[in-house]
Amino acid sequence: MPMLHRTTAGPLGLLESYEPGRSTVFAAPDRTVLALGNRLGADVATAQSDLVAQVESFLDRGEMHMVLAAIPFDPDRPAALVLPESVEVVPGRRGQHPDDGRGVREHRAPAGVIAAVNGDRWQLGRLPSRETYAASVSESLLRIERGELAKIVLARSIDLTGGGPVDAAAILRRLAVRDPGAYAYAIGLPSDDGLPRELVGASPELLVQRVGRRVVAPAIAGSAERSTDPVLDARRGGDLLTSVKDLAEHAFVDDAVRASLAPYCRDLVGSANPRLIATATMWHLQTEVSGELLDPGTSSLRLALALHPTPAVCGVPTATARAAIGELEGFDRDFYAGVVGWCDRDGDGEWVVAIRCAEVRPESLRLYAGAGVVAGSVPTAEVAETAAKFRTLLEAMGLDDVA
Repeated sequence: MPMLHRTTAGPLGLLESYEPGRSTVFAAPDRTVLALGNRLGADVATAQSDLVAQVESFLDRGEMHMVLAAIPFDPDRPAALVLPESVEVVPGRRGQHPDDGRGVREHRAPAGVIAAVNGDRWQLGRLPSRETYAASVSESLLRIERGELAKIVLARSIDLTGGGPVDAAAILRRLAVRDPGAYAYAIGLPSDDGLPRELVGASPELLVQRVGRRVVAPAIAGSAERSTDPVLDARRGGDLLTSVKDLAEHAFVDDAVRASLAPYCRDLVGSANPRLIATATMWHLQTEVSGELLDPGTSSLRLALALHPTPAVCGVPTATARAAIGELEGFDRDFYAGVVGWCDRDGDGEWVVAIRCAEVRPESLRLYAGAGVVAGSVPTAEVAETAAKFRTLLEAMGLDDVA
């Protein structure tokens, strides 16, 4: 059985060992996991309908301690599964371990090792364009007015190609340092052309965590861009807490999370009102929902698939919103707005929504960002919100003005 190691290195020191194509990283705020190798090979795709049974079978047979996976947005698309040869785990918050000091200093420096810093060498493509995206928001608002939708999340992408080699490991480390409260991750994806393909990101959005019989599933929706001016930054956070539009958007997610967990949990509780959480670039509204498992055999992976996709990345009603997304966005979300995480042989695990991420290839990147559209949304404001969310990745690459 693959070994589970606890290393004396700090969380950032463990990230130094990440090698694209050879390892997988899931760095929660209080624990970093580095999985080495993949017993199934580099390009393993498993139908989502079979995923829970397959993973639980592997774990029940004692073949390994932990399984990691990336699950696409589309439930009909296969998931990328990692059965590691070995796993290293470091508890503790990033940047607070004695051995993390050097890493923090280094990775706050300009990202000279990332070729994207030379922005003039890159060809940039936006799909859809800002104008087309705004038009899609307007069309969505018409559908909301007609009662076809209550909410829809529309995304756009930025492609960067031709600028030279991309250092996925350096991007991951920058993301992990810039947002110590985020869930940083890097996982290999199936590739049609044989070239390495990694999903790299830093998500603020925990989908579900299971520890024993305790389940935590924060509802996160409603966003505002942060400011470097402390006074303006605080004002934007305060405005978000009282925004009728954002509170309505948040309520859809909160209701959906509770409804999805109800068949699996008892004593579901949640805070009466959302609170502010912050990343380096954004404010978000969060309501924490928690409960106790009815059946201790229900794994964290099963819970994640029961929740996915929440209205935070899809919409209400789910099927209608998913169809509209396919019609209006104009690109394939693939693993963006899917789920990334791990499940161990006890059924415990953590799964996050795959946002604030990029698909990284040897000489190209595709970045993603989305915004929720509800009654009262303004198309130009949604364009601005997606631009603000792109900043998480762009600043990690030394670019901040192309979104």
